[in-house]
Amino acid sequence: MPDYQTFQHDVLVIGAGGAGLRAAIEASAAGVSVGLVCKSLLGKAHTVMAEGGIAAALGNVDDRDNWKVHFADTMRGGQYVNQWRMAELHAKEAPDRVRELEAWGAVFDRTKDGRILQRNFGGHRYPRLAHVGDRTGLEMIRTLQDHGIHQGIEVYMEHTVLALLKEGERVIGAFGYERERGRFKIFRAKAIVLATGGLGRAYKITSNSWESTGDGLSLAYEAGAELIDMEFVQFHPTGMIWPPSVMGILVTEGVRGEGGILTNKDGRRFMFEQIPENYRTQTADNPEEGWRYCQGDKDARRPPELLTRDHVARCIVREIKEGRGSPHGGVYLDIAWIKEKMPNAAEHIKRKLPSMYHQFKQLADIDITEQPMEVGPTTHYAMGGIHVDADTQMSRIPGLFAAGECAAGINGANRLGGNSLSDIVVFGKRAGEFAAKFAKENSLGQIDNGKIDLVAREAVAPFENGAGENPYSIQRDLQETMQDLVGIVRNESEMRTALEKLKIFSERANRAGVVGHREFNPGWHTALDLKTLLTVSEAITRAALERKESRGAQFREDCPEKDDRFAKVNTMISKAADGSMQVRLDPLPEMPDDLKQVIEEMK
Repeated sequence: MPDYQTFQHDVLVIGAGGAGLRAAIEASAAGVSVGLVCKSLLGKAHTVMAEGGIAAALGNVDDRDNWKVHFADTMRGGQYVNQWRMAELHAKEAPDRVRELEAWGAVFDRTKDGRILQRNFGGHRYPRLAHVGDRTGLEMIRTLQDHGIHQGIEVYMEHTVLALLKEGERVIGAFGYERERGRFKIFRAKAIVLATGGLGRAYKITSNSWESTGDGLSLAYEAGAELIDMEFVQFHPTGMIWPPSVMGILVTEGVRGEGGILTNKDGRRFMFEQIPENYRTQTADNPEEGWRYCQGDKDARRPPELLTRDHVARCIVREIKEGRGSPHGGVYLDIAWIKEKMPNAAEHIKRKLPSMYHQFKQLADIDITEQPMEVGPTTHYAMGGIHVDADTQMSRIPGLFAAGECAAGINGANRLGGNSLSDIVVFGKRAGEFAAKFAKENSLGQIDNGKIDLVAREAVAPFENGAGENPYSIQRDLQETMQDLVGIVRNESEMRTALEKLKIFSERANRAGVVGHREFNPGWHTALDLKTLLTVSEAITRAALERKESRGAQFREDCPEKDDRFAKVNTMISKAADGSMQVRLDPLPEMPDDLKQVIEEMK
């Protein structure tokens, strides 16, 4: 075996977004050596795309808010298939994590009396999202980096991990490569935290950046960990539609939180026409009441544009399919209409939504203070991911922890906007804390050189294939298949077809060829990403087939209603001894009576 450069740490964190940075900070504070591996440059994490705010029951704008309301909202939004313990911890600890960010230098928007300002968001009963205009994720990354950089954390930028290394059942390290020069690296560690984010690049239209190829999920699955809730993929209702070069780029829910309305080509606010029964008492039945809600009126009910993302996305798809969409295949999102209500509306929009104003002006030549935006659903977030213990964030593999979007359980069938940013700091902290504890109680393991040799040979195989299949073509065909056959609306026959196509893509991926050499070779990187994309795509499809009902983000036109058989189960995916992907249904952990009572009280 070649003499690969080797690095050694007590805790290795893979992923440098909000969850990874928070885990690294916490582990370092515990006095252990920490290495932080990131696929891109430090600061380029996908966390910066979470724009609208961080959900925490601070009660600064409406003092009726508290952790119990937040817990109940999260469970209801997730259709009660959430891991209740994660939802409980998240609701209780999110306020402290936000105040911690403030203490570390985060500059949140303020109320008139100087407290952290909070805005309305879909599915949240009260104004709950602390925010920095519409650049909240960016401010969080800046704050966590500025704080973490002084903690003695060793950072490995532009490195991709190809495999986790084990000794017996325990994880003891990782094997990866430096993207710039193509050199393989060995990372020895006593504990590993996966914080690699999502899998949006499995789909054609997505708000996710190029890094989001499901790396952490695939690494954990191959190492023997279980995946949970993979059928639940969130399609954010509002992504940019036009021009084609910007299709899928996120339009924050904050636009609707500040009073933006959704209309079809006839100018009708179609969201008033289909309000779910369980939200009817909380949702405005006229535009005036919805506007007062967005202005902070405690007695008004929220507009239907602020219902949960799964519901809004399906309503938009219905308008488009029934011929009432905008010219480019979306609907209209209009914030400019508030000029009727507010004399200084243009300045208000620019102040509250600066990124959105510049995004549309620069990319689409649209002034959102004067014109409506064309928007449509875009693949945004995976509710499913690595199954972890709620308190420690450890997977079923000893020493392997996960946090953030690549971990799963808190969101159930659908994530509420803003919960992702509080999730990453609440459970990033916990993952770092318990990874450090595990590292202190265990020693370094013995690396299996044979395993490393095997992974290295597989990684360079595309060069030996030479003029084989174009990896970009395979990736494009995979993305189109997932978009068309396992997208917002699903049925069994199309998903069976998708599985057959995935087998063909896997064979093609084995024949993928690249030219040139290992240095500065994006074609090679794309070929290596295919394995992870195929794994998560198969997991999504198999889990969606197993859940024969419509719930939250999963809508099956052949099973359009909820089914009580699936009301208290999660789909669990694991790798069998023969290498096949196995799916089973596991019963949800029983919720304690005190939390059941909280939910009943909040109803």
